[in-house]
Amino acid sequence: MIDRYSLLEVIGLYAGIALFLFFVLAPFIEGFLVSLKPLAQLFSTPYSFIPKNGSFAAYFSMWESVPALGMHIFNSFFISTVVTAIVVAIVVPAAYAFARFNFTGAGLLLAGFLAVNMFSGAVLLIPLFRLMRTLGLLNTYWAMIVPGAAFLIPSSVWLLRTYMMRIPRELDEAAWVDGASRLYTLRRVILPLAMPGVVVVAIMTFIGAYAQQFIFALTFNSKTEFMPLPVGLFAFFGKQEVIWNELMAASFVGILPVMIVIVFLQRYLVAGLTAGAVKQ
Repeated sequence: MIDRYSLLEVIGLYAGIALFLFFVLAPFIEGFLVSLKPLAQLFSTPYSFIPKNGSFAAYFSMWESVPALGMHIFNSFFISTVVTAIVVAIVVPAAYAFARFNFTGAGLLLAGFLAVNMFSGAVLLIPLFRLMRTLGLLNTYWAMIVPGAAFLIPSSVWLLRTYMMRIPRELDEAAWVDGASRLYTLRRVILPLAMPGVVVVAIMTFIGAYAQQFIFALTFNSKTEFMPLPVGLFAFFGKQEVIWNELMAASFVGILPVMIVIVFLQRYLVAGLTAGAVKQ
């Protein structure tokens, strides 16, 4: 039987959670308050966290300050969606192979995947630039899609492989007895059971792809029509001043696609993260 918490323990537990949430959410709360303030009020002394005569004017004026903002948001969403589709298409069969097949060099390959994650994208910018130039992918969407997918595949393989290893091998054997091929077994037997794990991989990939576009876009692209949101936000940095309220407003509008994806898929995310926690 689980012991009940005492009143002091409950207070301490909720106080700890509140403190944690404060440090996590404080930057977002302050950023939102900045987006509501007039630009002149941001530099007033003494500084006030609560906006005086706050309004959502910055959320409307930002489209005039940066006319291409909508295109930048679309580019980020498009790049992240394509990267997610590529990663999922590659990771599903790869994770199944590592989970079910015992072949020579499997451990070495998995260790290599971990080694890839140890390298920052900035370290590989020069060889990646030369590769993109050789392939003729500079100043295209693919200049950000290809390296983005390459950096996200290793961790996704590890995540989905662990999930698939929890699926009983007897299901594969039963399918083989009925004459099913490996590909058919993966598509019709394993994949439906592994769908919560696939959704988790897709969500994590989408978030990762949305967050890592800056360095690749800044290096491999010089055309405005292909620029994603992180680079597009630089338009709010002028020579004389920074339009901080509009910058914060554009940042919050820019993360809406990610928030929408998480809201609609959160039940699959929770199911995938908790799967395997209880022994079947």
